[in-house]
Amino acid sequence: MNLQEFLAMGGYAFYVWVSYGICFAVLLANIVLPVMQRKQLIRQLAEKQQRQQP
Repeated sequence: MNLQEFLAMGGYAFYVWVSYGICFAVLLANIVLPVMQRKQLIRQLAEKQQRQQP
C-alpha cells in the first residue's frame, strides 16, 4: 500500500477526511470556546466590580 492508496481510503476518501475534519473542528471548539467565555466573564466581572466601588 502506498501513500496515494492510503489517502484514497478505498474510494471513501471524501467521507473519511470530511469526518476527520468535522471531528477536529468540534474538538478545537470544545477547547477554544470555554477559554473565550471565561475571559469574557472575568472582564465583565471586573467591570462590574469597578462600577460598584465608590
